[in-house]
Amino acid sequence: MKTIRYMHPVDGSVHLGIVVGDDVYSVTDKVASWTDPVPMWQTLRALHLDMRSVEERLCVGDSLSYRNLTSEGRLLPPVLAPEVWASGVTYERSRVARNAETQLQDSVYDRVYTATRPELFFKATAERLVPPGQSLKLRSDSAWMVPEPELSVVISSHGDIIGYTIGNDLSSRDIEGENPLYLPQAKIFAASCSLGPALVWCDPTVDPLAWEIEMRIERAGDTVFLGNVALTQLRRPLSELVSYLLRDNPILDGTTLMTGTGIVPPDEFTLQPGDVVAIEIQAIGQLVNPISAQGTRTVAMEAKV
Repeated sequence: MKTIRYMHPVDGSVHLGIVVGDDVYSVTDKVASWTDPVPMWQTLRALHLDMRSVEERLCVGDSLSYRNLTSEGRLLPPVLAPEVWASGVTYERSRVARNAETQLQDSVYDRVYTATRPELFFKATAERLVPPGQSLKLRSDSAWMVPEPELSVVISSHGDIIGYTIGNDLSSRDIEGENPLYLPQAKIFAASCSLGPALVWCDPTVDPLAWEIEMRIERAGDTVFLGNVALTQLRRPLSELVSYLLRDNPILDGTTLMTGTGIVPPDEFTLQPGDVVAIEIQAIGQLVNPISAQGTRTVAMEAKV
């Protein structure tokens, strides 16, 4: 099952919808309290209901066009994640890139790549998330910035994997490269994170490691970078990353964990205002975000709608 959150084209209210092809069926029209996938997941789990049979019962009546909701800029992050966390150096390509940018002789990135304990760090709150189609913003004091395309898992407070989405972890390579202790500044700033476009729910038929993630960056209509990686190259099991996140660290339902990137543009590349970043996992869809400078006016975030 694949769900999205969106602003209704008539009254702007927030809806949870099930995506079937290009059709979107509102779950909120049938269960008013379900505007986010987490309460729906909790209910189905508590009642031991089969998701596929529930999907068939909910996907009736009028539908909206997924394509139109996307083109009209009505998509919201697929989950109202109270917190977004991220993992680092979980792919060989990421280890190589971190070593290339660091100014230290004795690389901490080699150590964390092979260590038992993974690198985990805080990325964003719900209020800081940028919806699909809206602008991510370059950090004003950085001269070397890249998007980081990542499979992201939505989890419960107990560590259950609810589903999978795409994350864009916009990052400053020069700030982190100057000193690893500057990682929070390289990662956490206004409009530096987007999730979407949809959430693919976890069930026995879904195998995220069978997926491939692709990133395309366009500038003035031309493709200036194209890369892809099979998720089988992810070095650490998803369950391991989740288990370390929960160690002595209570989380809320809907917390999202980005699992690291295996796609890094060449060292001479940096994002510019006006670039467009498109990240795709075929089973989930395509997360598209234009790039702008800090201070550029954008469409209001959900919290202000």
